[in-house]
Amino acid sequence: MPFARAIDAEIHYEDSGGGGPVLLLGHEFLMDRTMFASQIAALTPEFRLVSWDARGHGRTRDEGLPFTYWTCARDALTVLDHLGVERAVVGGISQGGIIALRTALLAPERVTALVLLTTEAHEPLPAELSNARRFLDKWYEDGPRPALAEHLARWLIGDDDWYRAVWVKRWLTRDPNATEVAAGAMLGRDAVLDRLAEIACPTLIVHPTHSGVPLAHARELAARLPDARYLEIEGARQTVNMTHPVAVNNAIRQFLREPAVSRVTSRPRTGEIPLRREP
Repeated sequence: MPFARAIDAEIHYEDSGGGGPVLLLGHEFLMDRTMFASQIAALTPEFRLVSWDARGHGRTRDEGLPFTYWTCARDALTVLDHLGVERAVVGGISQGGIIALRTALLAPERVTALVLLTTEAHEPLPAELSNARRFLDKWYEDGPRPALAEHLARWLIGDDDWYRAVWVKRWLTRDPNATEVAAGAMLGRDAVLDRLAEIACPTLIVHPTHSGVPLAHARELAARLPDARYLEIEGARQTVNMTHPVAVNNAIRQFLREPAVSRVTSRPRTGEIPLRREP
């Protein structure tokens, strides 16, 4: 299995290969790189997709120590270094998008564009912190865990029975300590709102209307980024790339074909950010 070696971890990744522009994708909290199967099937070989497992997730090997999303941003760059990729489009969903923003702030010369799904630049709201703590406290009890896993799957994915069953099975076999450490990165994240003006590269933001990330946060993200395109998908769940893959794949494909992206430029556009909905 392919791994990129960081100082204190081995980062697992999958590379579709090919000669097209590289799109590096980071996954949702508690999920892994396999959630991008629809994107890999639809967008290759025109584009080269590299999906990777964050610390505490999937097949990445780490020491189980606390980490931040800035650490994960360095891990993303480690994957690019390992592959010999100097510049790439960097993206992800929720946790993965949060990491992608930090990757662009750490190494703007390496990031040609951003693809952000269900992403925000805010720190956790008080309600998020309290709800997550109650959830995690119950997660350690064997009795409630299956029902909690099913509830989480329905909230993230919706009514797709097959997808829900796949992820519930994986969650029930996860190491609870790894979940606690990974949650620490999510719940301890800092806000980067005041630094968004530093990110000059073209950015695609896709946001579901049924999500744990408030619409206002996603719209503010789009408004503050100098060169953003924003798409809301009505009725989509948190894992919008899984619940509405055709709409997401079409949006990514169109974005990556834009001259400003395909020519690997980062000149910001001026003017108002267009908002639109897709049924």
